[in-house]
Amino acid sequence: MILPLAALTLSGCIAKTVVDVATAPVRAASQAADWATTSQDESDRERGREIRRREERLGELSEDYEELQEDCLDGDDRACREAVAMRAEMDELRASLPAEPQD
Repeated sequence: MILPLAALTLSGCIAKTVVDVATAPVRAASQAADWATTSQDESDRERGREIRRREERLGELSEDYEELQEDCLDGDDRACREAVAMRAEMDELRASLPAEPQD
């Protein structure tokens, strides 16, 4: 009497194992797809972080540019060349930032 009950119980375990093994590739593929795709919310957050990084870099460059301009006006040719290169980088950063809304 115990043998038939054990057989029924084990057959349920075996059936569950078979189902788990059969669905494992599907679950793995689904998880890989989740990892490979980026939600719109994640994209928006990353875009915001990138914009803030560019704005911070632009602020740093602006401060350094002011100092180089002063040195350039005092006759430092090296400072003039660096100011020109820095201005080009600043212009490139400004072009990559989204436009400010008009009031």
